[in-house]
Amino acid sequence: MKLKIKLVKSPIGYAQNQKDTVKALGLRKMNQEVVRPDNAPIRGMIFTVKHLVSVEEVK
Repeated sequence: MKLKIKLVKSPIGYAQNQKDTVKALGLRKMNQEVVRPDNAPIRGMIFTVKHLVSVEEVK
């Protein structure tokens, strides 16, 4: 299973660790989507920035 992660809100004005997490997920621009494997480290990163991204499962 994979996760499609989309940046829906800008990390500007949020803590540095949240900006770094968005960058580590591979997101640079608003409305950009990336596909990542569904595993514990990725889930933890998503949890850190859950207010900035939308997530859906893809097969």
